[in-house]
Amino acid sequence: MKIALAQLNYHIGNFESNTTKIIDHIHKAKQNGADLVVFAELCVSGYPSRDFLEFDEFIDLCEDSAKKIAAVCTDIACIIGLPTYNHKDEGKDLNNSAYFIENGQVKAVVNKALLPNYDVFDEYRYFEPSTEFNCIEFKGKKIALTICEDLWNTIENPLYITRPMDSLIHQQPDVMINIAASPFAYNHDEERIAILSDNASRYHLPLLYVNQIGAQTELIFDGGSLVFDNTGELIDELPYFEENLAYYTLNDDASISFDHPSTVKAERPADIEQIHQAIILGIRDYFHKSGFKQAILGLSGGIDSAVVCALAAEALGAENVMAVLLPSRFSTDHSLKDAEDLVNNLGCKSELVPIKNITEAIETALHPQFNNLPFNIAEENIQSRSRAILLMAMCNKFGYILLNTSNKSEAAVGYGTLYGDMCGGISVIGDVYKTQVFELARYINRNQEIIPINSIIKPPSAELRPDQKDTDSLPEYDILDKILAEYIENRRSSSDIIKMGYDEATVRRVIRLTNLAEHKRYQTPPILRVSPKAFGMGRRMPIVGKYLS
Repeated sequence: MKIALAQLNYHIGNFESNTTKIIDHIHKAKQNGADLVVFAELCVSGYPSRDFLEFDEFIDLCEDSAKKIAAVCTDIACIIGLPTYNHKDEGKDLNNSAYFIENGQVKAVVNKALLPNYDVFDEYRYFEPSTEFNCIEFKGKKIALTICEDLWNTIENPLYITRPMDSLIHQQPDVMINIAASPFAYNHDEERIAILSDNASRYHLPLLYVNQIGAQTELIFDGGSLVFDNTGELIDELPYFEENLAYYTLNDDASISFDHPSTVKAERPADIEQIHQAIILGIRDYFHKSGFKQAILGLSGGIDSAVVCALAAEALGAENVMAVLLPSRFSTDHSLKDAEDLVNNLGCKSELVPIKNITEAIETALHPQFNNLPFNIAEENIQSRSRAILLMAMCNKFGYILLNTSNKSEAAVGYGTLYGDMCGGISVIGDVYKTQVFELARYINRNQEIIPINSIIKPPSAELRPDQKDTDSLPEYDILDKILAEYIENRRSSSDIIKMGYDEATVRRVIRLTNLAEHKRYQTPPILRVSPKAFGMGRRMPIVGKYLS
């Protein structure tokens, strides 16, 4: 049996685009002699569709698309993912389903059993879990078809009591196929390979796994579809962050063969390389799927805005990026020069709009109320909000989308101005710690200097008062980021972190700042998710909670 894996980029709710793409790849697979072509979880609707799933019309459009796909699926079979109505008298209204289509008809329906509801997942909100498991017979073979989480378990740490494969294995399948929508995190590829390998070896069956690629607002899907033999050895790995259609032959002895060279990597790409690829895809898809082309950002000469500008230029083309230099009375000459050098290196568009007169006008207007009180955070934030007003005005006038340039360290401890530097349509590096931002800058400069070296080596500063440095308000970033990672990604308490050897006062201060800043994060743009625990939909904390860990 010749099986094609279609690793594609889908668009939530864009039924015409998704259906056309699926049909095109059915035709390609048929032309290349495939017996079966496999697409990803919920490929028809796009994933995650969230509360679109609460509209009957949305589900009906999924079924209409499935009928169009079935009509062209002759002399070849396909597997597609879509939400379907649950026709049982009890439970949720929908199932997360896979259709097996052959000769123009849906010959089998498989419903997802293990519905994740952790981190970014919320499938129990919409779907009813399956309790019925049957193999699919095709071309003299039995296929054990499962959907994503149905294989996401290990013997040592079982997530669920009932595993679909524990039932399916008694039907003596010849091969396992798993269709998935597995989001990217920089440590996820190795975990994914280990878990799937464990399944292949445990059930002693070859396993073909197909994942999708593309970004759906903050969630990024990296592809990396996988093929294992019946011992659990990884024998092929499709490219990450790229669409691909690959062919495999399931032989009578349960071995898998293929024509193209295996792309299994001897070494996994470094985290920072994966983060770079993910953010590029995240920016590109956010703009393309939203119908926008041009980005704008405030360029300060600092490391954060420089990295965001370089990433945007790579993702969208330098000609579609507008960098606005917004010097205040506290901006240094070298910051302005660093920003100008970056613009010249990238070839992007730029404008210079000084804000000194604007901030002084606001301060003058507030003089009766401020009544000669000392300069403090109020005046600092006026500068940041003045920049946001100008950037948003240019968005309105010229149709730009504002890129937010705040990093994860700042977002964690509230080191940013609401309605100022925290504005934007999408947060590009909001899931990238400051220390990782420096790594990203060095990676971007791996072949030539794009980001000026001075932006990388100078002490970070918001330049909102004379001689200001970030370390005036925060611990050194190499300490801050380690504490934050333990608290946010690893979910350790303050007492646990202190036991690891960190200064008690610093730990308690950092965690207190992080919890107090929750109200700010509720009002920030969506953040491109690249870590195992990003701010946003996967981390739900109360704003007024008293617990300080």
